[in-house]
Amino acid sequence: MTIYDIKRESEEKSPYFFNPDTLRFFGQTLEDFEVSKQPDGRFKISAPIIDHQNTNMGETIRYFNPINNELERK
Repeated sequence: MTIYDIKRESEEKSPYFFNPDTLRFFGQTLEDFEVSKQPDGRFKISAPIIDHQNTNMGETIRYFNPINNELERK
C-alpha cells in the first residue's frame, strides 16, 4: 500500500489530513511520507515536520487501519 492509496482510502474519515494546505503548514508533501506495514495489519505512516526556517520540528506519525479506513494515533 502506498501513501496515495492511504490518502484515497482515508479521505472520507480524515478529509483534512492530506489537504495541500495542511501539508504545507507542516512543511510536508505526500512524497515525504514513509509507509511500513505493521504486524497487526495496519500501516505506519510518518514524515518529518519542517518549519519555515527549514528546521526539523518533529515527526508526524499515524497508523492507517485498512479495516475501518481510519488514521489512528496508536
